Amino acid sequence: MRKIATSPDELLNQEEVLTLSGLEFMQKMLDGTNSGPPIGATMGYTLYSVEEGRCVFRGAPEFNVSNPLGTVHGGWYGTLLDSAMACAVMTRVPRGSVYTTLEYKINILRPIPLGTEVDCIGVTDHVGRSTGVAHGEIRGVEDDKLYATGSTTCIVMKIA
Repeated sequence: MRKIATSPDELLNQEEVLTLSGLEFMQKMLDGTNSGPPIGATMGYTLYSVEEGRCVFRGAPEFNVSNPLGTVHGGWYGTLLDSAMACAVMTRVPRGSVYTTLEYKINILRPIPLGTEVDCIGVTDHVGRSTGVAHGEIRGVEDDKLYATGSTTCIVMKIA
């Protein structure tokens, strides 16, 4: 069962994070050993699958993430893509290192109807000693429509 952190003390501290490879870190979130970040609960998505170089988040936008026109806010697409692409990079970060997003870009191709379940797939293109590059897409679970694409560059930092 997956857990979502409800307070900072439910997340691993940096020392604990550094004892795990990025793939181990992500797998422990997926299997419920470690709590996931609260952003998923806030935005209505959860980690769905993890393997080296690939992460999938699944969710459905609801009214609470709509813009003044009543459609899905662009920030929802961006947050979901950032999560999937950056976590794909994380799966290739070695033990003793951390990462963070330097920049990302998204292209919204069509509106996601509220309540439509989507998968956001992040896949690495390159992860080296200091940078990671990945791309992603948001697709409908039922209709396989492509709703948005993205790309990211992350910085990889050796701490220990």
